[in-house]
Amino acid sequence: MAAMLFLQTLLYRLLLALALPFIPLRLFVRGLREHGYWHDIPERFGAGTAQAGCSVWVHAVSVGEMRASAPLVERLLAQGEDVLITCMTPAGRATAVQLFGDRVRLRYLPYDYAWAVRRFLRNARPARGLIMETELWPNLVREANKAGVRLYLVNARLSEKSANGYRRVAALTRRVLRGFAAVAAQTEADAGRLRGLGAMNIAVTGNLKFDIEPPQAQLELGRHFRHLAGNRPLWLAASTRDGEERLILQAFRKAPPEVLLMLVPRHPQRFDEVASLAREMGLALQRRSENAPVAETTRVWLGDSLGEMFAYYAAADCALIGGSLLPYGGQNLIEACAVGCPVLVGPHTENFRQVAADAVAAGAALCVADAGEWAARAEALSEDAAARRRMGEAGRRFAIIHKGAAEKVFRLLEA
Repeated sequence: MAAMLFLQTLLYRLLLALALPFIPLRLFVRGLREHGYWHDIPERFGAGTAQAGCSVWVHAVSVGEMRASAPLVERLLAQGEDVLITCMTPAGRATAVQLFGDRVRLRYLPYDYAWAVRRFLRNARPARGLIMETELWPNLVREANKAGVRLYLVNARLSEKSANGYRRVAALTRRVLRGFAAVAAQTEADAGRLRGLGAMNIAVTGNLKFDIEPPQAQLELGRHFRHLAGNRPLWLAASTRDGEERLILQAFRKAPPEVLLMLVPRHPQRFDEVASLAREMGLALQRRSENAPVAETTRVWLGDSLGEMFAYYAAADCALIGGSLLPYGGQNLIEACAVGCPVLVGPHTENFRQVAADAVAAGAALCVADAGEWAARAEALSEDAAARRRMGEAGRRFAIIHKGAAEKVFRLLEA
């Protein structure tokens, strides 16, 4: 085991060294589509203005993890903790600003070079670190342990596919997981996979996303969206991924002309690309950012905004969850259930397998095999108000009975 750990660690360091010259190029290329990658670059190497020590550091890699962290961060702030939040994407950073404003400090987490991580830890000097979901960075964990930072893996999830990947570097993965004081797993299946890879002190706490309360302002915005759309049937395709929009739009072209499709790509840098695709397919399009009443001739309403997903769900007759038509693993369906929006999911739900299965069993969601079946199911729901009402009520019940993850996580931290 020791020899294997040495070889895997050596290989990891070699790969990091080979990647270093290409990082500026990667940031430049990504910045062409999302300019935020050109800002605060020194932070990505551990640099930045020295800061007074924070009591708690929370790492949430991007938008979904940042939203999931909200129940924990709000509770930490209420207890008077000084919170530092790190992320890796500009969209994640923008989400943190939207959620927490200036109540937290905010930085990019450095790339996993030992020297960069040490610089970050010297500046931040956290007492505890909460790593959201499954960010397993060997140098980050090792340097935090050496600096006396007590680490916790929170809201942890691990698909079988990801677990198979980590098994290829089993010795290194084991050392990383043993660097966490405790692990709060979403499900028993996640806990089992993490335990099999070497994690210890695991508790099943549930999914923090169930603890996110739909903001009243978002529900009111949803009513505003409904007003802008008029009385038309309103289908939502939420957090769609590259390749899915074409399938969705092809199926939607056969829908009745009075139906309006709210199409919300997951990544903001793809808004213009998706708008062009809809127009190329002959579908009249408006943007949510125009904040104008939707014309009768408009077929597609592009959700080109950040942080308004609750509002989109609140406005829709039904919602297709993106990332599930093609093998991306699916996106979070909990927000839709929480506001009572009937949910449709495709065949690929590996990232949220248990949640999706439980939602279907509860009557809050339906599975579809492809975009064609999605359009047929959505049309049937548009014509059946009673079915929509049943699914919506089932979704709200489903969301309520699974709350409580934040309380369980805090009990684990206190223990």
